[in-house]
Amino acid sequence: MSYQQVIITGASSGFGMAFARRLAGECKRMVLVARRREVLENLGSELTAANSGLEVLVKQCDLADETAREALGRELAALPATRTLLINNAGLGDHGDFLTSEAERNRSMVAVNVAAVTELTHAMLPMLTEQGGAIINIASLAGDIPIADFAVYAASKAYVTSFSEALNLELAEYGVPVLAVCPGPVHTGFGDVSRRPGDGADSVPFKKWFYTPIPAVVEGSLRALACGYARYYPSTRIRIAAWFIRNLPLPLMRAIMGMRPRKPANKGGEA
Repeated sequence: MSYQQVIITGASSGFGMAFARRLAGECKRMVLVARRREVLENLGSELTAANSGLEVLVKQCDLADETAREALGRELAALPATRTLLINNAGLGDHGDFLTSEAERNRSMVAVNVAAVTELTHAMLPMLTEQGGAIINIASLAGDIPIADFAVYAASKAYVTSFSEALNLELAEYGVPVLAVCPGPVHTGFGDVSRRPGDGADSVPFKKWFYTPIPAVVEGSLRALACGYARYYPSTRIRIAAWFIRNLPLPLMRAIMGMRPRKPANKGGEA
């Protein structure tokens, strides 16, 4: 399935950058959204140099800022109406207990992971339903389970998954598929931005064998979208984990998660 226009949030790194490079040769216009303008402009130059006829639009935006988000939504809705793939990829995390979390960080996570996905999707739906297109929302395996030390992040990704599933049903009559991509840990820089001040490089507790390569997630997501899936778990390990999560009785799941190693609480500002 081809698209004339691809819009990607969080395009300055990780999945966003990988989707941009993968899809640049398959569309006429690409809209890159992130906070770091210089990185986006460098990526845009790389993509246009490698793909003749490609137009790249750079939209610098802090999706945690409500005013900036609203302005971006208006700009995207005003783009030339054409068949569009919207990839809501931008996301924030925070590793540590909720008690010692920062209120501003929590607000930013909800704004980027929940509000931005909701508002940008809503802004683009008139074009998508009239011209055709699709939506990929980057959720997480974490959205299937409450995770201590990732309480807000996991809850926000549960929203993304549920929202995507509901939209997939609503938009079926318009022929607009919606896919929730639910990876486990991936080397995207998420661990770096999730760390709190004073945390070491290995503070985010994911096992190396559980990681999935970024290209595999991107390619698998595009195949899953083309096949009409509503939800996609990259790699056999992640699919098995998701199956167990969905089928374990909740009391047993609570017990298992209660035995999971926890990050020591940073009480009273102690390192």
